[in-house]
Amino acid sequence: MTTAHEWVWLARIRRPQGRKGEVYAEILTDFPERFSERRRLWLLSERAGTVPREVELRAHWLHKGGVVLHFSGVDSISAAEALAGLAVAIPREERAALGEDEVYIGDLIGCTLVDVAGAEPRPVGEIEEVDRTAGPVALLVIRGAAGEVLVPFAKSFLRRIDLDGKRVEMALPEGLADLNAPGKS
Repeated sequence: MTTAHEWVWLARIRRPQGRKGEVYAEILTDFPERFSERRRLWLLSERAGTVPREVELRAHWLHKGGVVLHFSGVDSISAAEALAGLAVAIPREERAALGEDEVYIGDLIGCTLVDVAGAEPRPVGEIEEVDRTAGPVALLVIRGAAGEVLVPFAKSFLRRIDLDGKRVEMALPEGLADLNAPGKS
């Protein structure tokens, strides 16, 4: 049995695409070009107790904002239909190397955000999710004592990331961390 933390999701299979077993998948990676370097992938289900299934990637191409994948042994529409909803993943240790000042957004989930703008560092809450659809800068979705807070993951706010210590330090604009505090409107 493996845990979700051991895997990096590259795509989520949505539906069959074509007649020969191809599937259309939503891209979940910042490195879709790396599909051309991969032959070994794994299919994961979110259901508890399921075992990752290793597959061989025979072909792929980008299509309408997603990616079409064709795996060895998946040669019919019905075989492709059975894959809908599965995640396409690789082991965490096989993900693309990043530059020195770069971080995987997914690694921030579960870290505590600490505001270091004041005289004393102040924990804001735990990073629950990262919203990359809100605009040019990802938003950290923080759950803290004051409720949900959305914090732009802007380089100008960032001071330090300690993934081993599960801590992200940012100098936040005054009042941002308190937007949802009781008594604020």
